[in-house]
Amino acid sequence: MPGALKDHQRTFLDLALESQALRFGSFTLKSGRRSPYFFNLGLFNTGKLLSNLATAYATAIIQSELKFDVIFGPAYKGIPLASIVCVKLAEIGGTKFQDVQYAFNRKEVKTHGEGGNIVGANLEDKKILIIDDVMTAGTAINEAFDIIADAKGRVVGTIIALDREEVVNTDGPASERLSATQTVSQKYDIPVLSIVSLTNVIDYLEGRITPEEKQQIIEYRQTYGV
Repeated sequence: MPGALKDHQRTFLDLALESQALRFGSFTLKSGRRSPYFFNLGLFNTGKLLSNLATAYATAIIQSELKFDVIFGPAYKGIPLASIVCVKLAEIGGTKFQDVQYAFNRKEVKTHGEGGNIVGANLEDKKILIIDDVMTAGTAINEAFDIIADAKGRVVGTIIALDREEVVNTDGPASERLSATQTVSQKYDIPVLSIVSLTNVIDYLEGRITPEEKQQIIEYRQTYGV
């Protein structure tokens, strides 16, 4: 039901439509799939949009009650996300979030100065929350796990903006397929949080997208969803 969404989820979806970060049509994804919708978090590119985006992430994190020390943003999109959400948690999360740190990786290891490929907090012996925009095949998250493991940190969860609820591959019976988020959660035994899911999108946009657009999304989900 649309009414089941929380305030931060509704605001996030309203702004995703306003900024055209969420669009409907026909789009070829990196996977080669033809999707009836496309989500580009990079279009949250103004102060207003970024502030509200940070609030949506921070609220989802606070409500999860997950305990962590550092927010880690994989380069590149994760870098601004980690920083703005760290700030927002300090603003709205109360005293227990005042000392949350953030870090991100360089694409290339720095060979001068302090060196290394991690910028920000020291990850050693810290509980890490990975932040990113979406999770399609889990590749970026797997790379982040390796980076954090090398730095002797421990990942306790990850959060994304939109859970596409989409399988990595369509082999095998539909009942046994796992989405990218389910695969990562199962592989690493951690929660994968999201601001919204595709189910939320479909429910909330009832009457705001055409029946044809909704039907295309439903058919796409029947093929690639879980």
